[in-house]
Amino acid sequence: MKIVVVGTGYVGLVTGTCLAEVGIDVTCVDVDTQKIENLKNGILPIYEPGLDKLVHKNFTKGRLRFSTSLPESIPGADVAFIAVGTPPGEDGSADLQYVLAVAKEIGEHMNDYGVIITKSTVPVGTAAKVKGALQTALDARGVNTEFDVASNPEFLKEGAAVNDFMKPDRIVVGIESDKARKVLDKLYHPFTLNGHPVIFMDIPSAEMTKYAANAMLATKISFMNDIANLCEIMGADVNLVRKGIGTDPRIGNKFIYPGIGYGGSCFPKDVKALVRTARENGHEMRILQSVEDVNEDQKHLLYKKVIRKFGEDLSGKTFALWGLSFKPNTDDMREAPSLVIIENLLKRGAKVTAYDPVAMEEAQHDLGDSITYAKDEYDALRDADALLIITEWPEFRIPDFTEVKARLKNNLIFDGRNIFDKNEMARQGFEYYAVGLKADIKEEIPQA
Repeated sequence: MKIVVVGTGYVGLVTGTCLAEVGIDVTCVDVDTQKIENLKNGILPIYEPGLDKLVHKNFTKGRLRFSTSLPESIPGADVAFIAVGTPPGEDGSADLQYVLAVAKEIGEHMNDYGVIITKSTVPVGTAAKVKGALQTALDARGVNTEFDVASNPEFLKEGAAVNDFMKPDRIVVGIESDKARKVLDKLYHPFTLNGHPVIFMDIPSAEMTKYAANAMLATKISFMNDIANLCEIMGADVNLVRKGIGTDPRIGNKFIYPGIGYGGSCFPKDVKALVRTARENGHEMRILQSVEDVNEDQKHLLYKKVIRKFGEDLSGKTFALWGLSFKPNTDDMREAPSLVIIENLLKRGAKVTAYDPVAMEEAQHDLGDSITYAKDEYDALRDADALLIITEWPEFRIPDFTEVKARLKNNLIFDGRNIFDKNEMARQGFEYYAVGLKADIKEEIPQA
C-alpha cells in the first residue's frame, strides 16, 4: 500500500511513522520546508517518548519519506490522511480552512481511486465538505476519478501515543462504501491482532465519537475538580473520596484525579468546538459549558492559594515552579495551566523560576525571558519563598526533602497535582497546600 499523510504535527507524524513501522510505504507531507528538512535529519517538531527512534529507523529503511510537495506525493496513493491543524476560532468553532485546502489540492492531483481520510479532529459534517472540495477540484479538471471519503479520528494520549497507535483499544472508522471498508480493513489489519476491533460506522457518527470521547474525559476532570473544591471547604479529603468512588466499576478510576485544570491540544479545543457546533444547530450543551467554566476557574486555583498566604502584593517574592507542560511526558504548552499561574504571579510583582524536564524550550515561545529557567528542580528552589507543583513529572514525586528545605526560604509547598502525602509533608516540617485537602494541616503533626 502507498499512504500519504498531510501534516507532520502530533497526529500526522505519529500516524505516518507507526504505519511505516508495519511495513507500509508512507510519505509525510508538510508545507513547512524547515520542518521537513529537520525531519530528514532526525529533528522532530514534538517530544513524544519513543517516536524519534521509530522515525529514524523507518526513514533509514526507506519506508518513511518526507516531502513538501503534495502534487508529487498524491498520485497513486491508496489512502491519504488529512492531519492538519483545526485551530479554534474566536467563537470556539474549529477552523477548517487548512483541511479543505488540502482536500482541494488532493483533488487537483489524484489520478486513481483513493480513500481520503480526515484524521484531524473535525466537527460533524466536515467529511461532506471535504467530499465537496474534492469533487469540485476534479470537476474543474474535467476528470471522473473515483474516490471515497472517510473519518478516522485519533485517540492518542500525549506521552503514550506510539503505544496507543501500535496497540489500540479500538479503531473508529466512518465510511460510505464497502470498497472503502475493504481498503481500511487491509490498512489496519496489523493493528488489530491484539483482538481489539475496527469499529465501522457512518461518517457523522465517527466524527461525533471523537468529540464525545474527549468531552466525556474533560467532564470527569472538571467534575472531580469541582468536588475537590467542595471537599476543601467542607474539610473532606478528596484523595479518599476519589478512591471511594473510583472502585465503582460504573465510574472507574481514570480521569478522576483532582488538579489545576486540563490543557493541551485536544480537550480545550474540542469542548469549545462541540459547544459551538451544538449552538449553531439550536442546542445548548449545558453540561459542557459548565465543564469549560470550571476548568478555566481551576487554572487560577493555585495562584489564589498563594494570594491567601502572601497577600495581594507579591513584590519581592520569588516562586519556584516544578513543571510547565500541561501534562508529563510531553513538551506541549498549549492551554497549559502554568501559563495562567505565571501570568497571575508576574502581574502581582512576583519573580518566577521554573524547571521542566523537556518543555522549557517550548515554554520560551510563550514566556520569553519573563521568567528564569533553572538547570534542574533543585536549582529552581534557590531563595524561593515557596514551591509550586504544576506538572506531575515522575522525577518530582520523591525528591530530597532535606535539599528542598535547604534551598527554600520557607518550608512551603503548593501542590497543584497532589503528588505528595499531606501527613508525610507534616512530618517533614512543611506547610503544605494541595487540591481538595483541608488547608491547615499543622494540627496533624505528630507530637514528640
